[in-house]
Amino acid sequence: MEYYQLEPFGEERADLRTGIVAATVANTARDPKKRRKPFGPDEFMPRFESRQQGQPWEQQLQIVEMLNKAFGGQDLRPKEP
Repeated sequence: MEYYQLEPFGEERADLRTGIVAATVANTARDPKKRRKPFGPDEFMPRFESRQQGQPWEQQLQIVEMLNKAFGGQDLRPKEP
């Protein structure tokens, strides 16, 4: 853990290094009149934290009910009193 604090390694660090290279290449071809702000490494790094977490079961049930109705299906669940 001490070594990682001094010299971070792993996939996140590799993505950062790749982002730095990609930003450097993109900035050499950037038209400053069209894009004043230079590209940053973060613009070329994948973002995994924004993955969709899935829908709650209530929302999934509503979608199934809607599709069932749209395709002419029948709701065979017992009716609540």
